[in-house]
Amino acid sequence: MKTNDLRRFIKTTEKMVVPSKVASTTQGSAMLRKLPLRFQRYIVNRGARTNPYMSFVVEPYAVFLAFEVTDIKAAEQLLPPNYSLSPSAMFTDTDKRKCAIVSAFNVHTSVFWGSRVEFYLIAENCKTGLLSWVIIEYESNTHSYDPKQGFVAPSTKHSVVTTSYLGEIIVDVLSNRSANSLVLIADLKNGILKKLDQRLWVEGNLSVDYGGELQQCTKPFSLVFDPTEMAQALKIPIDDISLCTNTFGAGLLNPDPFEVACFPYAQHFVTTSVPTATSMRTAEDLEKAVNEINSKMNVPEEMSCKK
Repeated sequence: MKTNDLRRFIKTTEKMVVPSKVASTTQGSAMLRKLPLRFQRYIVNRGARTNPYMSFVVEPYAVFLAFEVTDIKAAEQLLPPNYSLSPSAMFTDTDKRKCAIVSAFNVHTSVFWGSRVEFYLIAENCKTGLLSWVIIEYESNTHSYDPKQGFVAPSTKHSVVTTSYLGEIIVDVLSNRSANSLVLIADLKNGILKKLDQRLWVEGNLSVDYGGELQQCTKPFSLVFDPTEMAQALKIPIDDISLCTNTFGAGLLNPDPFEVACFPYAQHFVTTSVPTATSMRTAEDLEKAVNEINSKMNVPEEMSCKK
């Protein structure tokens, strides 16, 4: 993708996030949570007619930990129908294995703003052949929406996802509604930018679905992004991770991660307000979708700042 097109898309996603509107949505979600689920879904679907897109900006220093699945039978029971665990790895120089990923990140979007911890199983959609990120559960310090639960109140007792001047990522997240907890410190000083596995990071983000107790009769949905934002990330040595607590995937996974990734820059996504399947399958499809969104949003061409 051309650099100017990327910058246009970045500005598009950031401009879609208006703090005053996010605040209004946060207030409104508290009222909507009181409605029956069928009315919540109706309101979301109706709103999507006039505002079909949602921007989603993951802030710098998002951290991802990959764990090998040790109880394959139990893990596959958490997958939606027609999915099967598929050997994967985050980086091209890591041996692939059936795995789960736990991520912690700060995010600002056009409808919510806060931090999240998400737990995914990496599986192949047996109908489409696409590698997929299947969200099994998540915790957040702000309101959320998913097709199964509808509008969800903040779920954490506390949620710390931050950095220090020592070059550390500090995560301390504790759920207020379950036993979920993630506590870690990642030292970034020895991290090296390495190539990411493109099937996982590009193809996988074109097929995102819900599993576990979040399963609902929905089709996998796609994120729209510049695939070059998924080209590389910091690979953090395992010895530089102090993983104090991780309850996500307890009993299913090797308790020690086999690789850790950190993105030292923001990642910019657009998705549909309601999870919607698309026909995208490749990086070329993504680049076309990015340019189409730039055109639909009437984003002006980038101008040179050179004198």
